[in-house]
Amino acid sequence: MRLAVLTALVLAVPNVSVRAADANAPAPVPAGAYTVDKAHTSLIFRVNHMGFSHYTGRFTQVDARLQFDPAHIAASQVSVDIDPHSISADNAPSGFMQTLAGEAWLDADRFPQMSFRSKSVEVTGPNTFRIRGELTLHGVTRPLTLDARYNGGYAGHPMDPHARVGFSATGALKRSDFGISFGIPAPGTTMGVSDQVDVVLESEFSGPPLTQH
Repeated sequence: MRLAVLTALVLAVPNVSVRAADANAPAPVPAGAYTVDKAHTSLIFRVNHMGFSHYTGRFTQVDARLQFDPAHIAASQVSVDIDPHSISADNAPSGFMQTLAGEAWLDADRFPQMSFRSKSVEVTGPNTFRIRGELTLHGVTRPLTLDARYNGGYAGHPMDPHARVGFSATGALKRSDFGISFGIPAPGTTMGVSDQVDVVLESEFSGPPLTQH
């Protein structure tokens, strides 16, 4: 009899532990509208400079809105707006950023906003997906595809009482497709700045408030 009771207790303990763990499990990330956390967002671009290096810069004024459902990522939508005047880079010579924002390059006074609007989302793996959309740059709108990763999220925290999600994304474009051809190397040479521009986006979004149970 004692052996039977002991066996029953041993078998019961794991079940109790599982039920307790389930009760304390974090709430799932909610679906809904999310806005970008600008303090935890970066938009970086790279171009090949004369074949010697990949010159790296960034845009510091980025706004974004996300409609997100982690259970149905393919139904998500994102829109991004960028101020081209906010172009920046490390150790830039005096006036160089103003040149890049000027008429020969971004012509930011004439075209004061860059934007991306998603059109479809294709799931490519457990946490990866491909965003197809349209980029408006230099007054021209062209298709752009981003390969993205969902880095995770939570429903909220006492010190951050809103849902939070994070993403990484990469893409590439030809600036000549948008009417920015200044400095592209002649065929067969690398003397200039590449037509291809590589883009890297790291971003966090804040969403619906934490629901207390």
